[in-house]
Amino acid sequence: MVEFGRITFDKEIMGGRACIRGMRIPVSVVVSQIAHGATIEEVLAEYPDLEEADIREALAYAGWLAQEQLAVS
Repeated sequence: MVEFGRITFDKEIMGGRACIRGMRIPVSVVVSQIAHGATIEEVLAEYPDLEEADIREALAYAGWLAQEQLAVS
């Protein structure tokens, strides 16, 4: 299992969704902003509690989730 130290899951925070370092900032929001053309600098300006490493790990986590597992018969 890949470890993502900046990605946290807590039922008390955003219903257990993947968030950045226990904050109420879901990984999906960060990844979506980048996907829609925001730069890392723009995301950091909108969420001053984030660090660049948080954004990079959110993107890595999204990539890890999207990996296709092909079943070989």
